[in-house]
Amino acid sequence: MTDINTKEELKKRLTPLQWHVTQEKGTERPFTGCYNKFYEKGTYTCIVCDQELFSSETKYDSGCGWPAFNQVLDQGRVKLTKDTSHVGGNLLLLIANPDMVRTEVTCSKCGAHLGHVFNDGPKPTRTRFCINSASIKFHETGEEKCNNS
Repeated sequence: MTDINTKEELKKRLTPLQWHVTQEKGTERPFTGCYNKFYEKGTYTCIVCDQELFSSETKYDSGCGWPAFNQVLDQGRVKLTKDTSHVGGNLLLLIANPDMVRTEVTCSKCGAHLGHVFNDGPKPTRTRFCINSASIKFHETGEEKCNNS
């Protein structure tokens, strides 16, 4: 999303929190997102570009305060990147606490920040995609998906 007109249009379409999370790599406060304790059957899409990302079939209550999924609909729909923003430039802190390196999850289609992925989820995948409610939109099973949010 580098085109200035596209950025301006997107800023008008998204809420301030959705903008902060998806475009500025922000994080919503834990236990505040609308999808944290939400278990309807359907599909979750990127709030920015509407690409399908997660199924309700893989959503579970991890207790972390954000929606958690143990897998993506398709690995090609997300991009995973090492994230050391937690430690800033403090290499000693990073060496002493290697678990502070997180893996950022972004939408492969538009680059929107979605959340992070951890290796402490349930078997068999052991994966916990910890996703901000502000970065996704829910579509009920059988609902016709449209591009206007």
